[in-house]
Amino acid sequence: MKKITKARNNRATGINTWPEDDRPREKLFKKGARTLSNSELLAILLRTGTQGTSAIDLARNILKKFSTFRNMTQTDMRDWKEFKGLGSAKLAHIQAALEIGRRFREDELVAGKQKIKSAKDIVDILVPQMRDLKTEIFKVAYLDSDNRILDIEDAAIGTVNHAMPIVREIIHGALQKFAVSIICAHNHPSARIKPSPQDEKFTKELSDAGKLMEIKLIDHIIIGNDGFYSFSDEGVL
Repeated sequence: MKKITKARNNRATGINTWPEDDRPREKLFKKGARTLSNSELLAILLRTGTQGTSAIDLARNILKKFSTFRNMTQTDMRDWKEFKGLGSAKLAHIQAALEIGRRFREDELVAGKQKIKSAKDIVDILVPQMRDLKTEIFKVAYLDSDNRILDIEDAAIGTVNHAMPIVREIIHGALQKFAVSIICAHNHPSARIKPSPQDEKFTKELSDAGKLMEIKLIDHIIIGNDGFYSFSDEGVL
């Protein structure tokens, strides 16, 4: 009898018992996604709560722990273990949505062929994707003759302190896209933005190879959590 009563109480506190205009999904359709709070958006991804906890309450607990969506991007199952009943399927939905949001920003800028006038312009595009990564990733932005972005690609994905891009493949990619110039960027998970001797050696090799093929290396940027280093701004290129 106690189990039945408990189950009824749990159903009574579920989102389905709320007024329709207060339910996150119905509110989204009627008023638009922009009207929803972070908790409500996350609750839609979760779809259902766990035993004794509604989806909206679970979403609030998750945001209480991580504070922002950004803080959720670089996590693994160990960071979520305190949320009982939150399995791999729900976690996959959350991580996929976060990644879509990050890629949308880059796709939007590429589609608009944003003109790059300074190191900060490309940093503003790449920082949301690279600053919180736990491993090094090396990206290349391919530009046309007017310094507008043609494409941005991953050239290498490495370890916590090393990524090994291949000069030949980067130049080949530029030729295939009819790019006139390129900007390279990689992150330092340690947050230190000072270039290593390997970074300096690679930059020179890529610059020299580009000159032979008439592909200009405009800049090589190192991204940390809260700053960046530009070879161009420092007068190295």
